[in-house]
Amino acid sequence: MRPTWPTRPLRTGAAAALLAALLFALLPTAPAAAQAAEAAPKVALSQSEGGKGGELTVSGSGWKPGALLMLLICGQSAPGKGVIGGTNSCANTEGRAATVDAKGAFSQKLPIAGPPKPCPCVVHVAGVTGQQGSVDVEFTVAGHPTAPLPEPTGGGRLAVLATVRLEGSGGVLVWFGAPARREVVFTVGNLGPTPVKDPVFEVGSSHGVFSPQYEERQWRGTLAPGRKALIRLPVELTAGAHGDYQVSVRYGGKVLVEQPWGVGRPWGVTLFWLLLAVVVPAALFRIGMAVVDRTRPAGRRRQRQHHHRVPDRAPVPVPPATAGDEPTAVLPWFTPHSAPSENSPTTKGQS
Repeated sequence: MRPTWPTRPLRTGAAAALLAALLFALLPTAPAAAQAAEAAPKVALSQSEGGKGGELTVSGSGWKPGALLMLLICGQSAPGKGVIGGTNSCANTEGRAATVDAKGAFSQKLPIAGPPKPCPCVVHVAGVTGQQGSVDVEFTVAGHPTAPLPEPTGGGRLAVLATVRLEGSGGVLVWFGAPARREVVFTVGNLGPTPVKDPVFEVGSSHGVFSPQYEERQWRGTLAPGRKALIRLPVELTAGAHGDYQVSVRYGGKVLVEQPWGVGRPWGVTLFWLLLAVVVPAALFRIGMAVVDRTRPAGRRRQRQHHHRVPDRAPVPVPPATAGDEPTAVLPWFTPHSAPSENSPTTKGQS
């Protein structure tokens, strides 16, 4: 007769052990999730409302150490919806920059100014270098006009349909270090169900391992669903830039275009410095010699001038007469023996 084993207690124990293992596996992830939530960038304002001409303090935490941030007051914006129209809706002239410290925090005073678009307004904090992303905090500019937010047109989806190219060429000034300029040209199509009006692209250039620094470029026009358009966006490098660069264009946080760009070295600058290194020492030498000559004592200067004076020409010697030459007449008319004197008066008139 085969023995019977208590199977139910075994099954219950196995289930309890499995549940305990799952609990132990999930416990370490909870602090990690909480730490990740705490590490998200945060922004706080010293006041939620202020009048034009005033000042508020913007502080933040959870940012990447060493990152450079841009602080702006923007109109036609709301948290969760972003800045409609890009930074064209912001008071750019009154913006400020802030650098994140080693602990991921920053604090910067920001002047209160009226943006070019009506409120609702936000304080827009965005990463320029070292960190991407942005945070918007609601802020009220006292006395500034208000208007409803425009209808969203986010149904449109843009996609690149043709090969990207860079157009333009550098002039003579670029050879001497002027900023190189090009136009990035590409064709986009609207794959969404709604039209896209005046889309705002972000154009940036990167060199080596550095991340692109984007600038907003707005294209004027409406792109209907299923239609395409040729986009031309200017891109410019800093003065004296040379080497291998990469131009990037993004829309809606998504990179649409990446195009390499090789920029030659500005040899005109090198030639200028070489000429300067030759001309300046020569000019200084000439000036120094002139100063030494001016400051020389008067006696030595006259001696130096006499030493360099051209001597007078010597008289040309007359060759002596030879035997074959005719005798020359003796002058004056009276010889020494025939000249009149007191003892021998003249016989003129005594004949």
